[in-house]
Amino acid sequence: MSNESVSLRDKVEEVLHTIYDPEIPVNIFDLGLVYEVSIGDRGEVKITMTLTAPACPAAGEIIHDVQQKVEALDGVLDCHVNLTFDPPWTKEMMTEEAKLELGFL
Repeated sequence: MSNESVSLRDKVEEVLHTIYDPEIPVNIFDLGLVYEVSIGDRGEVKITMTLTAPACPAAGEIIHDVQQKVEALDGVLDCHVNLTFDPPWTKEMMTEEAKLELGFL
């Protein structure tokens, strides 16, 4: 697959798969922490996400990683991360692979 056939959304989702909650050995995308990714016409990316717990000690680090890694992508003008706890995260939001990895299946 050539680079031209990979959309900016695919690149953003790919990079989100490389970001981990330091306390959990599964990436934030498979954990179900990313609720929405929207991309504007000029490459402005908005990501709505949550954390496994409102008092997550790694919150700042995770959000910083998301912004830094997404903004480093070709075609991205900037990245804004909107942190929400509505709806609250639950284990049911994880992919089957993540549940398997963490022993929930």
